[in-house]
Order: sequence, then structure tokens, then C-alpha cells
Amino acid sequence: METLTHILNGFAVATQPINLWYTFLGVFMGTIIGVLPGIGPSAGIALLIPITYGMNPTSALIMMAGIYYGAKYGGSTTAILIRTPGEAASVMTSIDGYEMAKKGRAGAALAVSAIGSFIAGTIGVIGLTLFAVPLTSMALKFGPAEYFTLMLFAMTAVSTLTGKSPAKGVIATILGLMIATIGIDLQSGQARFTMGIPEFQDGVGFVVVVVGLFAMAEVLRGLEGIFRGTSAEAMKIRGKLWLTREEWRRSIGPIWRGGVIGFVVGVLPGAGGTIASIMSYTTEKRMSKHPEEFGHGAIEGVAGPEAANNSDTAGALVPLLTLGIPGGGATAVMLGAFIMYGVQPGPLLFQNRPDLVWGLINSMYIGNVMLVILNLPLIGLFVRLLYIPQGILYPMIVAISAIGAYAINGSVVDLWLILLFGVIGYIFDKVDIPVAPLVLSLVLGGMMEQSFRQAMTISGGDLKIFYGSVITVTLLAMSAISVLLPFIIPRLRAMGSKGDES
Repeated sequence: METLTHILNGFAVATQPINLWYTFLGVFMGTIIGVLPGIGPSAGIALLIPITYGMNPTSALIMMAGIYYGAKYGGSTTAILIRTPGEAASVMTSIDGYEMAKKGRAGAALAVSAIGSFIAGTIGVIGLTLFAVPLTSMALKFGPAEYFTLMLFAMTAVSTLTGKSPAKGVIATILGLMIATIGIDLQSGQARFTMGIPEFQDGVGFVVVVVGLFAMAEVLRGLEGIFRGTSAEAMKIRGKLWLTREEWRRSIGPIWRGGVIGFVVGVLPGAGGTIASIMSYTTEKRMSKHPEEFGHGAIEGVAGPEAANNSDTAGALVPLLTLGIPGGGATAVMLGAFIMYGVQPGPLLFQNRPDLVWGLINSMYIGNVMLVILNLPLIGLFVRLLYIPQGILYPMIVAISAIGAYAINGSVVDLWLILLFGVIGYIFDKVDIPVAPLVLSLVLGGMMEQSFRQAMTISGGDLKIFYGSVITVTLLAMSAISVLLPFIIPRLRAMGSKGDES
């Protein structure tokens, strides 16, 4: 009964006019930040901290949270329209979202992204409201070995289930892991594969790689068409901007499943929306009656990952609020903001500051409503971008890509790197190697290596630590199944077709 009272008081806090304004301001800025490749919610929140110093802590944190989940909405827009994911978690959305845009269904892709984000975001906040404290105990069971096997499963799943050939997916994954090793070794302090280039000491940035592989590669493909005289006209819109009844029917299941997957994965510190979107995508591809459509404009490939990506934000707040453990970059910045305001996240937060914590949680219900109201009317405007002639669109993509890459480190080396990865992405497209496994293994590679080394340190070099718990054994089994499925399913189908013929 006491908790219910706190929840109701939290709604009273969240609906105060000043907090409604900061909720709207947060989600609006978050949407813009999400659209721009290379900025991301972490940088957006970090820029706000000095500005919000002296503000009411509840209002400031409500605005920061709005930027966090608002950026998830915005990140899918460029992923769908110009194949430039705003962050790693939007990579899976770009695979089928951009294919839908090329087929004239960009409006439907953006609509299912907005609606799926709203439904899944609400699922996540409900989960945060009901299960925050109980789920914390589950998150505490994940040690280095469990995180290593979780990331291993994510990589095997995406490498074998994207693209036409599992072997080519593995090649892309290995290349991504190799790139992830570039930089200073955090344990030994030794430089690895930097080739004497100072800018490589911090590693190769995600934004540089993803902008090159997706945006610049798309420009190179377009230039090839122009030189050959086979360039396509500006994309045309077919049908309505809204979802058809069939598209909605195919989307509702992935949205609900993605919402649950995203929240549960988000509870695990360090897992994040990237793993959540991968797990949702692979789940939908396995469950689909037409898995061959994935990668060619399957609406389930947009609905599921986007839902998982957005519900993940509420899940990531569970360890932050209940344990004081940030689940990723954005929540780490928010942890710093909590401390700056004299608020200590942890088990006593719900007792000592119920007005703040429940006001923050309940503002997310309101923020999700604001986001869907804000984004749905803009679909027509966003889709108009596809009418821009390629002679204008490609320079725009190059400019946005260069600004996004250069703004992070202010390094000219990054500009050369996006061109290099653009060529790599172009070659990958020609030889049918999927780029998603490369990007995702680059994102997870560093964390995976650290988890492996920590686990080996804890066990004294004994590999038994990786099959010493139910969680690790389950994840290893799922990894093995992910590797074997692409080889088993075609044989089973062949046997079934032979049986039907006889």
C-alpha cells in the first residue's frame, strides 16, 4: 500500500507544469540528438550537466532521462531513410528498414518504429515500476563468465543468422573483433596494432566505422550507378504512409516480444540495446514463416529490434536506481548527475527520495506519449527526404557523415577512416558479406575481451568457469544452436519436401 502511495505521489510530481515542460524538452532534444549520427544520448546528457547545475534535481533528471529514451526514437530515422544508424543499437533496424525505404515503404517503417517504440517503451516502464527491486537480484548473478558467454551468444547469433552465408558472417565478425583490439590494452598498458598512429591509441571509434560502412558505402554505390549511367531516381513512395492491415498484423507480435526482451536484457549492466536488438532480430527470424524475407525488407526486422532497443532504456535504469550500477554510457553519465545533485542511487533511494525516483519513473510514461505524438506527424516530413535527387542527397550524406565523425575527436584521421570503411562496406556489398556482424563485434569486442580476462583471473586460468553455472551453460548451448541452425534447417526442409513428394 505504501508503494502505491509513492507511485501516485510520483504521478503528481511528474505532472507538475514545470516537469511536463522538462519532459517535453528532454524528449524533443533526444529525438534530434538521435537523428544526428555520432552524438548519442551519453554526449547529450553530458552537455546538459553543467547547464542544469542548480536546477531542481527531479526536473533535471527527468529531462536527462527524456534525452536518453528520446534519442532511441530518433536513432531509427536516419537508419531507415539513409542507412546511417545514429547508434549501435539501430544497426539491426537499418538492415530491413532501409530495404523497406528502397521499396517505397519508408512511411510504414517509420510508423512501426514510432508505434513499436511507444508500446515497448511503455512495457519497459511498467516493468521498471513492478519489478525493479526483484530483478536486481537476477542481475547480480551475472559475473564476468556470464557476460562473456552472453556476448558470445550475441555474436554467434548475428554472424550466422544475417546474410546468405554463415561463413561470410563469421568473416565479418572476426574482422570486427580484430578492429576492436586496436588501441591501448587496459590491463598491460601496451599499445596494440596502432601502427605508430597516435589517434589509434584510443581504438577505432564506433561512429567512424558505422558511418563508413553504411553511409559512405551507400554513396559509393550511388556514384557507381551514376558513372555507369544506371543510377536510380530518387526513391518513390508506394501506397499510404501508414501501415497496412497486414503489416500491422505482422508487427504486433514482434513489438510485444521485443519489448519484453529489451527490458530483461536492459536489466543486465553492460548488455545494452545492442544485444537486445540482436536477440530480438534473431528471435523474429527464427519464428518467422518466411525467414528469407529478413534482410530484404521484412517489417518484423524493424518492429522487433526497435521495440527491444526502446524498452532497454527502462531496464537499464533498474540497476542504476536500485544498486547504483550504471548499465552503459548514458546511465554512467546520469549516475554522475545523481551524485552531483547529492542523491545516492542504491537500495535506500526508494526509501529516502521516493518523490524523486517515482517522479522520474512516471515521467517516462508521459514522455513516451509525447514522443509518439511528436514523431507520428513528422513521418510525412521525414519521408519527403527520399524525394531529394541523388545529386543533392549524396553530398548531404557525406557532409553529415564527416561532421558526425570529426565532431567526436576533431581528428582528420577519422575522416580518412570513414572513407576506408566506406570502401570496405562497398566491397562487402559486392561479395555479399553482411556488415552488421562487423559493427556489432566491434561494439562488443572490447567488453567481451575484458570479461574473458576477468573470468580467467578469478578462476586462476581454469576454463571450467565458463561451464560452471546454469547461466553460462545455457548461453553456450544457445551459441552452439545458433551456429548449427543454418546448416540443420535447410536439411530438415529438404527432407520434408522429399517426404511430401513421396
